[in-house]
Amino acid sequence: MKQKIVIKVCAPCEGCRAKALEVAARAADGVISLAITGDDRDKLEVVGVGVDVTRLVICLRKKVCYAEILLVEEEKEEEEKKEPECKPCYWPPYWCPPPEDPTCKPCYPRYSYAPPPPAVVVCDEPSACSTM
Repeated sequence: MKQKIVIKVCAPCEGCRAKALEVAARAADGVISLAITGDDRDKLEVVGVGVDVTRLVICLRKKVCYAEILLVEEEKEEEEKKEPECKPCYWPPYWCPPPEDPTCKPCYPRYSYAPPPPAVVVCDEPSACSTM
């Protein structure tokens, strides 16, 4: 379960913010991303799987400064929209029936004319006349 945690930290300078990021990265297992956010750059945003929020806040309080949990929420994972799979068309290339699925793209161009006539085989038998 992926979760998003927002912690308010008292970090007035860039050095304090960098130290807060470093402590958060080392103290918590399962961290995917860290960021400093907010208008005053006083919020630490942690995204991770199975992050122990209490341990993270205690470490920040010990090593950096004051820290307060603002938000802990489950982050919804976006499902990828997959295009429906097109079944291969095994009809001859000169004629292909309309697909069952209107979003199906043909494997090759569809033609609207009728199939070609069957092949004609001509047999030349030797004639009985020998002068030809």
